Amino acid sequence: MNEHSTPNLTVNEDEVVFTAIRSQGAGGQNVNKVSSAVHLRFDITASSLPELVKARLLTLSDHRVTSAGEIVIKAQNSRRQEQNKIDALARLQALIDSVATVPKTRKPTRPTLGSKRRRLEQKTARAQIKQFRSRIKHP
Repeated sequence: MNEHSTPNLTVNEDEVVFTAIRSQGAGGQNVNKVSSAVHLRFDITASSLPELVKARLLTLSDHRVTSAGEIVIKAQNSRRQEQNKIDALARLQALIDSVATVPKTRKPTRPTLGSKRRRLEQKTARAQIKQFRSRIKHP
């Protein structure tokens, strides 16, 4: 294992709070009675995740991360509450996995001689096309 990856991080279910809410959209007779959708709340700062992962989660520009440092995920794809809980946990796990690996730092490189030459040739050809479009000047 190198310094750019962390071991597989699993979410501790004790740190996740589920709230049952009514699902949006069509639902038939039970639409106003059954709370099948789920709100998952995960407090980043109070979690048992490594500090680097917490910092990366907090700096994400994702609408699911609140300013209070909490991840809120709404799952309502299924009509079953248990299935929505599983879906919400999987999406939280995917979000944590996306920040668990450190992106490689880019090393600046210089353009090759061939790429410079090709760029200048394309530039000359384009300038010539534009020159041909202009009016012809008679001497």
